[in-house]
Amino acid sequence: MALLLNILWFVLGGLVMGLAWWLVGVICAITIIGIPWARACFVIGNFSFWPFGQEAVSRQELSGRADIGTGPLGLIGNVIWFVIAGWWLAIGHLTSALACFVTIIGIPFGIQHIKLALIALAPIGLQVVPVRRS
Repeated sequence: MALLLNILWFVLGGLVMGLAWWLVGVICAITIIGIPWARACFVIGNFSFWPFGQEAVSRQELSGRADIGTGPLGLIGNVIWFVIAGWWLAIGHLTSALACFVTIIGIPFGIQHIKLALIALAPIGLQVVPVRRS
C-alpha cells in the first residue's frame, strides 16, 4: 500500500515539494556556512519525495543520547533555519495540504503535507526511519 501511495504522491505533488527542499539545500551548500542545513534539506527532500512508510524522529529518541544536532547547537540551528527558510517551506507544504484536502482521496496526502510542514519548521536533529509496525 505504501508503494502505491508513494507513486501517487510523487506524481501529484511530491515531486514539486521535494525539488523545493533540494533547491534550498543547494542554496545552503553554496554558502558553505549552510552545509549543516544543506544535509538536512537533502534528507528531508528525499523523505518529501517518498513519505509513506517512513517517519522523521529525533535522533535523541532513536539513539538514546544527545548529539550536536539535538542539543543547544541544534536548537540555535533550528531557530536560524526557521527565520531564513523553514517558514517558506512550511507555507509551501500547508498550501499543498489545502489543495489536497479539497478531494476525499487527497486527505492522506494533505495529512502528509502537514507532517512535512511541521518538519520544515525545525529539521535539525531529525532522522528519517522506516515506520515501525507493532
